[in-house]
Amino acid sequence: MRPTDSHALTPAVLACSDTTFDWPQAFTTGPPLWKGLPLSHTITIKTQVRDPVAIRSACQRLNLPEPVVGRSQLFSTEATGWLVRLPAWHYPVVCDIATGQVQYDHFEGRWGDPAHLDRFLQAYAVEKATLEARRQGYSVAEHSLSDGSIKITVGVHT
Repeated sequence: MRPTDSHALTPAVLACSDTTFDWPQAFTTGPPLWKGLPLSHTITIKTQVRDPVAIRSACQRLNLPEPVVGRSQLFSTEATGWLVRLPAWHYPVVCDIATGQVQYDHFEGRWGDPAHLDRFLQAYAVEKATLEARRQGYSVAEHSLSDGSIKITVGVHT
């Protein structure tokens, strides 16, 4: 799952409080339905980082140091929230779970590779979607794709 890519999920995960799911306006192939909703279709996920459990899980997934709550200098500003240390980044990424915003300063890649931030946001989105689906009693299967994205399949049981 990449923050800007499409992902295969079912309506089961629509209740995530910090993730917005935008269903396509029209279905051209007429997917199978469950309670009037499409069972399988590609959707776009816009993620806000609000869940400390998913932050920790994303860090574990990527073998990053344990995130901590704190205040950090980001060159000329300070930020408070969950501090995530990315590989070879000069400053931590700061996740404000009250607003869902992520603050960072990598100075156009000079102080940290933006690909590490992309991987963290991808891992967070996968972990949050998985946590929410399982919390609602659904099964989840995850598959890494050759382009680096992650496909999540949520099993809806009737």
